[in-house]
Order: sequence, then C-alpha cells, then structure tokens
Amino acid sequence: MLFQHRFCFVYIRVLKLNKMKKYLLLIVFAFSTFASFAQEKDEEVTTYYLIRHAEKQRTNPNDKDPSLTFKGLKRADKWAEVLATANINMVYTTDYSRTKETAQPTAEKNGLRMYVYNPRKMYDDGFKYNTKGKNVLVVGHSNTTPFFANKILGKELYKQIKDDNNSNLYIVTVSKNGVTSVVLTINN
Repeated sequence: MLFQHRFCFVYIRVLKLNKMKKYLLLIVFAFSTFASFAQEKDEEVTTYYLIRHAEKQRTNPNDKDPSLTFKGLKRADKWAEVLATANINMVYTTDYSRTKETAQPTAEKNGLRMYVYNPRKMYDDGFKYNTKGKNVLVVGHSNTTPFFANKILGKELYKQIKDDNNSNLYIVTVSKNGVTSVVLTINN
C-alpha cells in the first residue's frame, strides 16, 4: 500500500510553471491520490475538489453579493481547464453570485447542474450520502473552503486563507482506507 498512515497530507506550491506542467502536476498528484486508495475495483472512492470563488468585484463595499471581475471570469474558465481531467460529476456552490459564476464553466463543460449547499451545514450526512463515490467540485469562500476540507478530514489542518488568495485547490479523497489531502496552488 502506498500510504501507511491513515492521513497523508502533501502541500505543493506550483509557481512559474507553464500551463502544461501545472496540469500535468495536478493530474499526477490527483491520480496518485486516487490510485493509493483504489485497491479494489468495487471500492467507492469520493474525491472533493474544493476551491474558493474567483476574484470578485470590490467597487461597492456595500454589495453583499458581488459578481466576478474580468480576471475572476478568466480564472473560472481556468478552473474548468484545470479540472477537465478530474471527471467531475457533481458541483456544489454557496448561494452567491461569485461562487456560482466560478463553478459555472466547470458545470457547463461537464453538462452538470449546480447544487447549492449551506456552509453552516458542511459535510453533513445528506451531503456525504449524495456525494459518495463521486468526484465533486465544491466552491466556497476564504472562510469556508479550508474549514470544509477540515470537516471532511476530521481534523483541523487548514487555516482560513487570505482574502486575496483565489488559487488554492484542496483535493480531499475519502475511501474505506482513510482520507488523504493535497493542496495545489494554481496561478494564472
């Protein structure tokens, strides 16, 4: 077995690599995470891809539901490219424009509808049941995405991310053998 411990955490910082190297690195780590747990063909493996929404409009401080900026829309398209080989078959987002706009290109690319989740009820029994055995994109916020990953992991590993960080990709894989986690930074 590749991993001897119940939890295996890897942090990868991807900087100044061309696009293909970034995608290849993502695929290699995602595949190694899946392969380490897929000991039997009939085993159900659930993989969560958790991201924060892309860059939002900041022109109106009173706007509680801002849309994405042009840069944010480009990042949303980039996430769809990055996740193209992940075989996403469910997409969850909070009920805000910025999270929905971030998830939309990935959902459209995969012909999927977007489901709204309540960040106050992260990873509850219903969510676990609905996502079991699937590859799930979860789009949240700087103060919810790392905590959602922690909830799946069953331990406090990740801290709140900075408000200007829109580039973390948390990949959390759950199987009968345990839980693994990888964090990638995908810069434009």
